[in-house]
Amino acid sequence: MEELKWFVMYTTSRSEKKVADRLKERGMEVYLPMIEELRQWSDRKKKVQRAMFNGYVFVKTRHNQLWECLQVPGAVKFVHFSGQHATIREEDLDIIKRVIATGVGVESDGSTIEPGEKVLVIGGPLQHMTGEVIEKGNKDYFLIRIPGIYQNLLINVPRKFLEVTG
Repeated sequence: MEELKWFVMYTTSRSEKKVADRLKERGMEVYLPMIEELRQWSDRKKKVQRAMFNGYVFVKTRHNQLWECLQVPGAVKFVHFSGQHATIREEDLDIIKRVIATGVGVESDGSTIEPGEKVLVIGGPLQHMTGEVIEKGNKDYFLIRIPGIYQNLLINVPRKFLEVTG
């Protein structure tokens, strides 16, 4: 029997939550990382939940059940890289869950990553995590690479909490 893997599904614009709910109703195991952000309107501010990765939902299933998953309204396709369906490792999902649990400010950035300094976080809520540092504007950002979907998480970590490892 084929093993279950986390596949990366692409959805129509702003329908990640609906697609995830519909897949769950069909008995599928789904993970949709959500982050909270403060939105400013002309008359008020409000905290809203949004998908961490626009258009992406992670579905744990077998390769032969992918077509069935695509029958859900709002599902577009499964992401491919080099002719293969994109999958994400359980360890990478655990990193995403840990980042969300800390409540630190997060941006996702789909840009291609150039080799940068490898670092270890030596303090704060993300202590012991490793990644790369990139600079964006006048701030230092900590970068966690999610290779299965070619996505990056950019997290503002004070320089004093970063130790260069290589």
